[in-house]
Amino acid sequence: MSSPDTEELATTPPPADDPTTRESGRFWRGLTGALAAGMAVLAVCVVAIASVCLFTGSPGPGLLMLIGHPVAAVVSLSAQRVADSRNGRVAGYAGLLVVVSVTAALSLFWWS
Repeated sequence: MSSPDTEELATTPPPADDPTTRESGRFWRGLTGALAAGMAVLAVCVVAIASVCLFTGSPGPGLLMLIGHPVAAVVSLSAQRVADSRNGRVAGYAGLLVVVSVTAALSLFWWS
């Protein structure tokens, strides 16, 4: 069941001068959003693997990995929220922070 308000929203196109409708802006936000979501999934997996290793007695990820992954996930998700809610340079710098935090976490914990 729809109301007149939702029908109007569904049929009204976004303004043409909206910077979020540009292709480069959508690509950048999509890329940084995927990186932030991937970092969050990786953090959950690292914590889950550590808890399994704790109960089985096998060696698992160290304390630095257990702290670093969730911190990087929180930083990247927070920056992505800013990138999604703002326009212009602020959104670009927030997206850059997502890329830097994910790259730092991957290079420090996995590629070294």
